Amino acid sequence: MNFKVKGEIRDIKTIAVGRGIMNLNRLNKIYGKTNWRKLKGICKVILEDHAILEAEVHWYEGHGIGKKEMKIKRYL
Repeated sequence: MNFKVKGEIRDIKTIAVGRGIMNLNRLNKIYGKTNWRKLKGICKVILEDHAILEAEVHWYEGHGIGKKEMKIKRYL
């Protein structure tokens, strides 16, 4: 599902760091070797049908690479 983040992500919390990330090898192969963190936060998202909803989103963030593979975990 494609979506866009509207505004800022708030209540950001770290879920896993380094070896605690299950997909660490895949992230290193695709985006490069760096210090990876898995994060979660709450924000408003715009869906493909232009609906605006509040959702919990999860993503991976690499030092010097930025946010990658953002996904909606649940709608609030």
